[in-house]
Amino acid sequence: MTSGATLTPDPLPPGPKGSPPAVFARFLLQPGKFLEDCRDRYSTPFTVRLSSQRTIVITDDPAVIKQVFTSDPTKLLAGVANVVLQPLLGPRSVLTLDDPEHMRQRKLLLPPFHGERMELYAEAVNDAAERTIAGWPVGEPFAVQPSMQAMTLEVIMRAVFGVTDRARLDQIAGPLRRLLDSMGDTRRLFLLQVASSKRNGPLSPWRKFRKDLLHPADRVLYEEIAARRADSEERDDILSLLLAARDEEGQGLTDSELRDELMTLLLAGHETTATALSWTLERLVRHPAVLGRLTEELRAGEGDEYLDAVIKESLRLRPVVPAVARYLTEPTELGGRVYPTGVHINPSIYLTHRRPDIYPEPEAFRPERFLDSPAGTYEWIPFGGGTRRCLGASFALYEMKLALTAILTRLDLATTDEPEEKIGRRAITFTPGSGGQIEVARRLPEPAVVSAGVAA
Repeated sequence: MTSGATLTPDPLPPGPKGSPPAVFARFLLQPGKFLEDCRDRYSTPFTVRLSSQRTIVITDDPAVIKQVFTSDPTKLLAGVANVVLQPLLGPRSVLTLDDPEHMRQRKLLLPPFHGERMELYAEAVNDAAERTIAGWPVGEPFAVQPSMQAMTLEVIMRAVFGVTDRARLDQIAGPLRRLLDSMGDTRRLFLLQVASSKRNGPLSPWRKFRKDLLHPADRVLYEEIAARRADSEERDDILSLLLAARDEEGQGLTDSELRDELMTLLLAGHETTATALSWTLERLVRHPAVLGRLTEELRAGEGDEYLDAVIKESLRLRPVVPAVARYLTEPTELGGRVYPTGVHINPSIYLTHRRPDIYPEPEAFRPERFLDSPAGTYEWIPFGGGTRRCLGASFALYEMKLALTAILTRLDLATTDEPEEKIGRRAITFTPGSGGQIEVARRLPEPAVVSAGVAA
């Protein structure tokens, strides 16, 4: 990659025509089809104009993706590119900051999600999973995603706040759950997008969104921060670790910084994992051979190699987030083309994972492909990459392994020949269009076999 003001930008690649609101509506209502149609018609890269301020170029080329992920983070800005998240997560979220502020926050946030600390969260995951599946009906199809959202929200709240009291969990979770559920309304998402340049106008839908949904969630977070600062008791939850964390200059996180990072962990962290679990279960019940092999191996305690492959294949075929984004601060060469300042470069997770030259028969759900060869660093990117790779990636994978083990060692799931679910939208995530419909065929009287262990 080369960059600098001396470079002369090339014309942008072709892309879909129409007004930005019309293009955004197509992407909102049929996200997977929209991306595939653009790829098939224009090849990649292609250009999408979502607003007068946001022109994005979408690529699925691993060589270009490597350039993006290994570039100077002060020249390709992820925080600016994620500005659409700022009204929800705040200006001091690790997702909306750029270097050097981003790296400071990242270093403070990283320790709770790696190493031996992961094992401390196992009890929370297992308890939440047991309680969740105990309430599932037998012999009756149901959408699994609401259960997964409730389970993962409980897990992340226990990990973040260290709260085990059910009443207190519900008190904190209520406003957060209402905030998240509101983002499942595609009409609301469309209105918020088209009104993004007039967020403070008297008739803006953002005013009602903030008053009715965002402010109540903020209130419970600030109350919890204040209570914890006044509490001298030693704790080992994530909030306590963040309160004690200091940067190289001895400075800790302010209340507003803590609020933004807690909102990021609670909303982005649990929602994405819940969606990934829902997609994995949706895939499994439509593929009896995969479900049978995975269930047999888990009950026999044969390790988690195939479980790991199933999760990787699910995240390949149904990535939760469709793309990552970078904003160019100067003319930059990527893949032999010079792009102008102000363009957003979006490595498409969705399209990269569907390249037939990397993944033969890309639409087939075949976990064995990950047993045969490891995933390429710039070819399997459900968590992004480089210095902006998702902080919670290890936590999410660990939670998925524990939850799926609990489900498949305690329940027999019915398979189905129903068509696969279409891809829907909840905020920025690609979700099962019907909520991940599954059916419990029977409960086992006792856990079949305790798994030999899930590697963190």
